[in-house]
Amino acid sequence: MLRVKGLLHYGLQVPSLDKGADFYSAFGLETAERGNAVVIRCDGREQDQTVLTEGPVKRLHHVAFAVDPDSLPEWQRHLEGLGLKLLDEPKEVPGGLWFRDHEGNLVNLRDERIAPWREFGTTDGQDANVGDRVRRIDRARWLTTTEQTRPQRLGHMLIFSSDVSASEAFYTRTLGLRLSDRIVGGPVFMNSGPGDHHVFGFVPAEHPGLHHSSWMVSDIDQIARGAQNMASVGYTKGWGLGRHTLGSNLFHYLQDPWGSWIEYSSDMDCITENWQPTDWEDLPAAIWSPGEPPADFITNQEAKPA
Repeated sequence: MLRVKGLLHYGLQVPSLDKGADFYSAFGLETAERGNAVVIRCDGREQDQTVLTEGPVKRLHHVAFAVDPDSLPEWQRHLEGLGLKLLDEPKEVPGGLWFRDHEGNLVNLRDERIAPWREFGTTDGQDANVGDRVRRIDRARWLTTTEQTRPQRLGHMLIFSSDVSASEAFYTRTLGLRLSDRIVGGPVFMNSGPGDHHVFGFVPAEHPGLHHSSWMVSDIDQIARGAQNMASVGYTKGWGLGRHTLGSNLFHYLQDPWGSWIEYSSDMDCITENWQPTDWEDLPAAIWSPGEPPADFITNQEAKPA
């Protein structure tokens, strides 16, 4: 069965490209104008991670996945065999195959290789002293934790769905994504093969929209410094520091200017083909955190599509 190689980027329509560029720059990402869009990348990585286009309201524009090089004809036959109608490429994001999922979300398949990300910097937690496992001698750690937060890559994203079971089935059948874990009556987490516990998933809601994007950093220092910097420029509403249950990653969330969430993340579970998914009952989102998430954490702020 065909399977996408991973998550490439997502597109977001926003009312102000300037505000969008300022927000993502403050978060620690690189921004650049490309035609009528703003492209977001991680420092040192040659891959678009977010594409901002301008429109009257904020809404999820599309989600892009990587497929094997030169495999688009095979993917076209596969999609058309499932009865999906291929669409013309948007002028602001040309390339690849385009179609809509069962809820109207625009999906893009691109035969681009997933670019490597830069090596971890001086704050890499591999030199941590834990118990009698001493790895750092005659070096003061605090002197090397002043580096500004710069995410290495887009790790995953979760979108709202009016029927998470139908969404799981669609993306399994269409893109070959596989279930990692699910919370009964709650979110569903999916993977694209060996690697991160999840790269995509769904949160129950009345209609589609972006819930959050998650960006990988090296360690807890990078998470904390990122949260501190965002607070200094006015982005104080969020949730963290904590450690998730499903995925096990450390996290700190911040609310973007349009009501969605963005996450600094580190220490995600890594899985293989041997991973067995589980249906979890009454599982909290975090094994520990400073408190409950904000009241509107799972509120879809996007207007219902026409």
